[in-house]
Amino acid sequence: MGKLILVRHGQSVWNLQNRFTGWVDVSLSKNGVREAEKAGELLKDFKFDIAFTSNLIRAQETLFAILNLNNYSSNFLRVHQSKPEWYNEYSKSKEDKKEIVMYLSEKLNERYYGKLQGLNKEETMKKYGEEQVKIWRRSFDIAPPEGESLKDTAKRTLPYFKKNIVPYLKQGKSVIVSAHGNSLRSIVMYIENMSPEQIIEFEMKTGVPHIYEFDSKMNLKSRKILN
Repeated sequence: MGKLILVRHGQSVWNLQNRFTGWVDVSLSKNGVREAEKAGELLKDFKFDIAFTSNLIRAQETLFAILNLNNYSSNFLRVHQSKPEWYNEYSKSKEDKKEIVMYLSEKLNERYYGKLQGLNKEETMKKYGEEQVKIWRRSFDIAPPEGESLKDTAKRTLPYFKKNIVPYLKQGKSVIVSAHGNSLRSIVMYIENMSPEQIIEFEMKTGVPHIYEFDSKMNLKSRKILN
């Protein structure tokens, strides 16, 4: 069976500061590093065939921590999907037996928060009103000023997931995806067949692996959370 491991990045510096982050490329906090390492310990005996992550450093740092602790990977190769021609001449050798190829794509980036990016959430509620900020954060299809809604995020994340990740799962491969709360929620909404009302109540905690198993036709067979 195909196995999909979804991990939201560990706590970022701006998560700690209670700021809207979106596509701003901030690193993990010290606690976020610990969360990523804990995920790595929980997943150290999982054999990954391939990895995917976003273009943002906090998701990549989390994936690095997980793979560095893994018993089946000794090194990894990053493939930037915006420049795949860089790898046209690449072929694996016997020295690469324990190498994990990871694909980076902005399609897996966090939801873009537009004009809210960088703002403290409490200060933003004082400025725009608590109810308005709640609508921007929790609704499915209402975007913040010049930003993305969860529906908008799914429009880029799901086609990427179906084209680039699902084929590996149908082959029975084990795939790890290190990304973000909203990009991963859009994937969870699809694979768990959730309604917009259900997904807005669904949270993915930082650094906590979610594991899904599928048959060759992508029927969901099992789901569990490691913590």
